[in-house]
Amino acid sequence: MKLVPLLKPFLVLLITFGFTIFFVRLIEPTNSSSPKNSEAMARSFILWLHGLGDSGPANEPIKGLFTSPQFKNTKWSFPSAPSKPVTCNYGSVMPSWFDIHELPVSDSSPKDETDLLKAVKNVHAMIDKEIEAGTNPNNVFVCGFSQGGALTLASVLLYPKTLGGGAVFSGWVPFNASILEQQTPEAKKTPILWSHGMADKTVLFEAGQAGPPFLERAGMTCEFKAYPRLAHSINNEELKYLESWIKTRLQSNS
Repeated sequence: MKLVPLLKPFLVLLITFGFTIFFVRLIEPTNSSSPKNSEAMARSFILWLHGLGDSGPANEPIKGLFTSPQFKNTKWSFPSAPSKPVTCNYGSVMPSWFDIHELPVSDSSPKDETDLLKAVKNVHAMIDKEIEAGTNPNNVFVCGFSQGGALTLASVLLYPKTLGGGAVFSGWVPFNASILEQQTPEAKKTPILWSHGMADKTVLFEAGQAGPPFLERAGMTCEFKAYPRLAHSINNEELKYLESWIKTRLQSNS
């Protein structure tokens, strides 16, 4: 269903910023006093990619939920997308990883692979820098919401090494199947967590549902979690599950 043209750009931004404000109020960082097993954990890296019109710093409260001692040695990164014209918002300039041609996003929406691949290259540079600094690729996790979730998927699938995992929240498959010809055997081993609200009217639930079958055909494993009544946002339950999902995959120094 199309949004009213004059309201559409503002509604998109309202949804995105509403998500950020929700988490600033929801998350209260809790300090964990138990150092048990934390010294045995190697350095890890979590890269978070925000949604359209949002910013990296606005999403930093997310890390406050990750209170387990296993994350004592975790480095977080919340980069901000560059500002550029966005087609679905009638050319309005806003933070955007790549161009989006229409909203709502469905499983048949147009795909701008050229712009997407430029963004993927930038994400890969961030990952390369962290690995060169000494982080094991198996302890690198890329996560993202909405447009950031779509970029997460593309970045993980096309990274030449096996990573710890990729987590897609309310995202979609932003490329055609032909792009998988660029995928390495090592990339196929990276696990994917996909979470999507069933009441999402911005990135339709059907767009999320199309993800796991696509990944299975690519030879990858994907855990899909559907959240009833959840619209285009992330809730506390999703992030706490993400914490446990990453925790079980972290590699120790030993």
